[in-house]
Amino acid sequence: MATATHYDAIIIGSGQGGTPLAKALAEANKKTALIEKIHIGGCCVNEGCTPTKTMIASGRVAHLIRRGPDYGIHLPGQVGLKNEFTVSMDKVRQRKRDIVSSFRSGSEKRLESAGVDVLRGEARFHDANTLKVMFPDGSHRLINGEKIIVNVGCRPAPPSLDGLEKIDKARVLDSTSIQELGELPGHLVVIGGGYVGVEFGQLFARLGSKVTMVQRGAQLLPREDKEIAAELLDILRDEHLTIHLGARPTSISSTSMETFSLSMETQGGTEIVSNVTHLLFAAGRVPNTDHLNAHAAGIEVDAKGYIKCNEFLETSVPSIYTLGDVKGPPAFTHISYDDFRILKASLLSDSLAHSGPSVTDRLVPYVVYTDPQLGHVGLHEREARERYPHMRISTAAMPMSYVARALETDESNGMMKAVVNADDGQILGFTCLGTEGGELMSVVEMAMIAKLPYWKLQDAVFAHPAFAESLNNLWGFLN
Repeated sequence: MATATHYDAIIIGSGQGGTPLAKALAEANKKTALIEKIHIGGCCVNEGCTPTKTMIASGRVAHLIRRGPDYGIHLPGQVGLKNEFTVSMDKVRQRKRDIVSSFRSGSEKRLESAGVDVLRGEARFHDANTLKVMFPDGSHRLINGEKIIVNVGCRPAPPSLDGLEKIDKARVLDSTSIQELGELPGHLVVIGGGYVGVEFGQLFARLGSKVTMVQRGAQLLPREDKEIAAELLDILRDEHLTIHLGARPTSISSTSMETFSLSMETQGGTEIVSNVTHLLFAAGRVPNTDHLNAHAAGIEVDAKGYIKCNEFLETSVPSIYTLGDVKGPPAFTHISYDDFRILKASLLSDSLAHSGPSVTDRLVPYVVYTDPQLGHVGLHEREARERYPHMRISTAAMPMSYVARALETDESNGMMKAVVNADDGQILGFTCLGTEGGELMSVVEMAMIAKLPYWKLQDAVFAHPAFAESLNNLWGFLN
């Protein structure tokens, strides 16, 4: 075997946790290598948060143009419900590409300035301390490290449907390829009603596509409380999305060079969705561990391929750690970054093992960037009642139409909901489906971090008429 180059630390994958960790280790005088197969910055910068939210901003502008008459603003030729404007997918796509490129180049420069050895290739374990890095030109290199951190992330689950092989591959999309469309789909069918599905469904409906969503479950966003999901369903249907719940896609068949039909099983029997031009599969992701050769290192993975780890992000091998989506849900960029915080403290500290930060009782916030946004932190009502069966739990739900700022801006769709411990007033969870729902959720999250009882928010003096002012009134709905 060829001689392997030695490193103090090797990070496989340059996601939102791996990239800053590589920089921190190198700046601490640790000889550090970062292996990246495709793009610096990982999913968030290249295929996830940054590009999708950039495109969603374009959808928001299109939506506001259509709503101009509601505010007394009319474009030339805009009469009644007729809206005469065009959408340039080339421009939408280029704007997205430009922002992604700027974010990516910034990450590359920070790694370079820190002295990280960036290897552009694919890594496979040879043993617990040695990796074989395969480069695009067919060459390879062996490297070993005292510490190895796996940050390889996930990818969209592959599409599976009878008849798929007969359809033009360019019309069968996932959450990455749909962002590269140079044309607006005539009729987009979205398979899956989770976070990815609802964001893209609303986006393309606003840009001008006919959109049909097919969701196997009884509600959109299965994790959310039923009334929140029902409210979002109404909002999307009001924007003319066709949504089938409790429906299972079974097959597709070509009807012409440019269109095809989708068959699905519903509670009422078989239904056909006709004249489909594009199909988006948004029904899950799979971990990128299948080419990692993890068993050669003794790394344990679960039945789905996610890497098993403890609360300190240690795998079954003492010298190997993991962070980010590859360790399993929750798969959020900010969780990956918090994983970085945990590992930075662990790997650069002189304190005793297992004495630093961990994932235990980590407060998890997230935002779904529909419009209005869905911001959530902590426990949903169902989760709270399951976790604390003997606790006296109260909930408060209030429509956004009770919020002065929402009425003044004519953005009163949605609702907010809180879950509290009725005995001590501690806030267990909070959801806001409303304009700037993510920002409003963050206010409540800070109260939860400080362990403030809900009445501190109820009695707080918030500026009028800010959205946060609603936190004076929400608690009056507790029951």
